Amino acid sequence: MPDAAVLSVRNASKTFGARKALDGVSLDVARGEMIALIGPSGSGKSTLLRSISGLQSIDGGAGAIEAFGQAVQADGKVSGKVRDARIRIGFIFQQFNLVGRLSLFTNVALGSLGRIPLLRGVLGAWPAETRTAVMAALARVGVADYAAQRANTLSGGQQQRGAIARALVQKAKIILADEPVASLDPVSARKVMEILAELNRVDGLTVVVTLHQVDYALRYCKRVVALKAGRIVYDGPASGLETKQLIDIYGPEYEDVFWEGAPE
Repeated sequence: MPDAAVLSVRNASKTFGARKALDGVSLDVARGEMIALIGPSGSGKSTLLRSISGLQSIDGGAGAIEAFGQAVQADGKVSGKVRDARIRIGFIFQQFNLVGRLSLFTNVALGSLGRIPLLRGVLGAWPAETRTAVMAALARVGVADYAAQRANTLSGGQQQRGAIARALVQKAKIILADEPVASLDPVSARKVMEILAELNRVDGLTVVVTLHQVDYALRYCKRVVALKAGRIVYDGPASGLETKQLIDIYGPEYEDVFWEGAPE
């Protein structure tokens, strides 16, 4: 694992039946980077992100994944110490992954479970430090006024901001966001991307985000990694991507993804 890298993927493959979702992928992520993973549906973006967090095991063999210098998985097996790495990795899901019947406050407070006694969390007896951290995180993402509301009464954008706040309470050093704006309207989507970009720029958090919206990837991320059929076909600056490369990645039928802001 290179000295500057906080995440390292080496020769990772993942097979589902006859389909190769990942095919020998290698990737290093440096501390403080904000990286967009792009590519057509089925290209392996989500599988790669879930593998990095240990939510998905990779195939046995030479493949290995490390976070913070610790093994996440190797030879097709998730490390027994993966929890140590996960405590510092916040995962943002497309469908928010909040408990609908619980308040937004409680959902965000759940981010502290890795650092407080489990019984206190089960009973909702949150320490003062956690309560303060929750309200600060909710204020940071602009939804503190909704702290007492049940999560399932909030809009998608509000729930996704709550999920980001939960990662802040978790004190995550890396945020992995899997299609975090796919279910949101354009205004909410831009707000979520702006929050992630601010956390990267101001707080120095490392952010890896999968996106279908190419213009968001180019606008908010300096580095873009493109996958096609389970392989990395581009890894470099967003400014280096040209329209002809994007058409090669997505196919000519995907030309409508090149919205305003995409390169000429």
